[in-house]
Amino acid sequence: MTGFPLRDRIAAAGALLGPFLVALALVPFRTDLSNTNAALILVVMVVAVAAVGNRITGALAALSAAAWFDFFLTEPYERFTMTETDDIETAVLLLAVGLIVSQLAVHARRLEVVTVTDADHLHRIHETADLARTSRSADPVVEHVRRQLIELLGLRTCRFEYGTLMGRPPRLEQDGSVAVGRRHWDVDVAGWPEGEIELRAYGNGHYFGRFMMAPEPGSAPSLKARLVAVTLADQAGAALDTAGLTNGRTPA
Repeated sequence: MTGFPLRDRIAAAGALLGPFLVALALVPFRTDLSNTNAALILVVMVVAVAAVGNRITGALAALSAAAWFDFFLTEPYERFTMTETDDIETAVLLLAVGLIVSQLAVHARRLEVVTVTDADHLHRIHETADLARTSRSADPVVEHVRRQLIELLGLRTCRFEYGTLMGRPPRLEQDGSVAVGRRHWDVDVAGWPEGEIELRAYGNGHYFGRFMMAPEPGSAPSLKARLVAVTLADQAGAALDTAGLTNGRTPA
């Protein structure tokens, strides 16, 4: 479990213990409380776990809720056996509804994250564009983009090299992919390749330099983040072109 985020570990613990504790708390009322209402209470616990964790913890909570519903709240009590058809149907519905609602809760959480992330990405692009429009020199824009790349991509360091290309380091392409030599590197699966990664800055078709990025070990920025990084580098290239730095060359 140490390889999972703390939030998911907490959710996994809640998936295992939460339904058990809720079902146990309902034991004194099981003769007066209908099984349907008891199942609905357990569904609330499943939703809470799914909202904090992920699909796996949500599904685990749904399975746990169905099992403890059977054990504590249906006759014969304290046994994983159900004899009444209504109880069996309620348990199956509890499991099905728990699974469906957990997926919806996770999806809603992810949509919220995407919205916040997209707003942050848009802010970075607008901020850089405003600086490029108002700055009298390209240097502040290049420095601003350098700092933005560190934050956006989770880099350890980042520097800008003007002029001629040297060597063939891994390269972040315009479509957000990463090339290592002639091979495509799957960042989403393997993370960044080892060593520095270059991100070239072009302006009006001219090559002006490149950002040399040193990632943090184990980091794997999303495709959206990588595409925003390319856009920021293009803005730096446009600022360099506007400043009249035409001593760069377009690489073959």
